[in-house]
Amino acid sequence: MAHDVTFIPGDGTGPELAEATRRVLEATGVAFNWDRREAGVDEYERSGNPFPDETLDSIRRNGIGIKGPTTTPVGSGFRSVNVLLRKELDLYACIRPCKAYEGVRTRFPETDIVIVRENTEDLYAGIEFEKDSDEALRLTDFIEGLEGGARIREHSGISIKPISVFGSERIVRAAFDYAKENGRGKVTAAHKANIMKYSDGLFLEVARKVAEDYPEIEFEDRIIDNLCNQLVSRPEEYDVIVLPNLYGDIVSDLGAGMIGGLGLAPGANIGTEAAMFEATHGSAPKYKGLNRVNPTALMLSGVLMLRHLHERDAADSLEAAIASVIKQGEKVTYDLKPTRDDPTAVGTSEFAGAVIEEMNA
Repeated sequence: MAHDVTFIPGDGTGPELAEATRRVLEATGVAFNWDRREAGVDEYERSGNPFPDETLDSIRRNGIGIKGPTTTPVGSGFRSVNVLLRKELDLYACIRPCKAYEGVRTRFPETDIVIVRENTEDLYAGIEFEKDSDEALRLTDFIEGLEGGARIREHSGISIKPISVFGSERIVRAAFDYAKENGRGKVTAAHKANIMKYSDGLFLEVARKVAEDYPEIEFEDRIIDNLCNQLVSRPEEYDVIVLPNLYGDIVSDLGAGMIGGLGLAPGANIGTEAAMFEATHGSAPKYKGLNRVNPTALMLSGVLMLRHLHERDAADSLEAAIASVIKQGEKVTYDLKPTRDDPTAVGTSEFAGAVIEEMNA
């Protein structure tokens, strides 16, 4: 039976990357009914809405989607499409594997970690008060009036950091479930509970309690700055890492850097209503239409989607083919060559063709 999947090409280089990914997914032999929908800056310029209702309705109906990168204007325009998706569909768990493939230049070739980031709480909840606003001044006075309250300096912008039992429990459980389903043996909870005892402390307390339900999986915790230090000194000691929102965002990019860059970093956002799969990098509009950008991140996001659909044989086949093409180093994009001006580099479409050839070999 074919899988109904919402297919969002995105903008900038997104459509090229999405098309390459569609081709390799179909080459696995898995059947898809692609429900193509639009989102991003191109759609904003056409209709004045970067995220049409019909696109959201499609994702809700199908329960799963794959999306090419979309552009977020800086300083004006509309909010991030990715943020809109997470809020509208309660995509609370961001899954970001960071695996070093042979053939990629990296100082951390043993890296094979999975970042599980909470998506809805913490400082990214967007509860902010502008400096000198009435709300900020009232909040400052209120905090000062509390028993043991501290005086906040004048002219301060204020952000609130909510971390709940509910949000912490479901993200930690998602990390353990991922580990269990994917044969991983350890989960590490990262925090700053030594300083933020009532927010990060709560996260750690809940993580320890959830860990008791998974006795077959090793559990440990690390203070976030120590974790970053250890990731680049002995990454082989880490497996699945679960973090609150802000730390997860930062460590995800650290992990991507350890494996060769964002062009190799896939992503999944999974929630109560749907699951969305997308590359972690941006839309690179300056390369639009040039058939030049590396499609690996979105292809590997397709691998995550196949596993989510319980098409594990197809997922393993596609990942192995991508890894083989990268290892051979012949039919790869410029960023995977020893020098970025290597004339033997191939384009986005040709890279996809090489992956398909490898699967059919």
